[in-house]
Amino acid sequence: MNEGNIDWILGLACLLVGMGIGALGYHLMNANARRNRQAQQKLKDTERELNQVRETLNGHFSQTADLVAQLQRTGQELQQQFAADAERLCSDEQVKRRLRPQDETAEREEESSLHIPRDYAESARGTLSENYGIRRGPAEEDPQPPRY
Repeated sequence: MNEGNIDWILGLACLLVGMGIGALGYHLMNANARRNRQAQQKLKDTERELNQVRETLNGHFSQTADLVAQLQRTGQELQQQFAADAERLCSDEQVKRRLRPQDETAEREEESSLHIPRDYAESARGTLSENYGIRRGPAEEDPQPPRY
């Protein structure tokens, strides 16, 4: 064989090896892109399902709120009917008093009469004041703080 032919064969072999390496690299890069597309598609599907669940939950809570309101109205009507029947048919005064619907204003007055506990005294002479428990002499009105 001629040296010129070996150069051509070596060049052609290097070209084929380079094309193989390039094809392998393209395949590996394309596999990552395919995985990314699949992950994006899965993410979109998951977001769509989440939105459907949210819409379903919104409808469920709306329907539940309507049913609870209806149940409260029915309970109040039942209590009023029961109180009216007891007023008409019952002879025991204690039972009648317990069955009468209480006014909301009476409950509000009861709540407003309760005082919330405070962590401070009403005046400067309370137990939480700065001067509580300090006895002063007749000439000593306001003690001066020590000077350092």
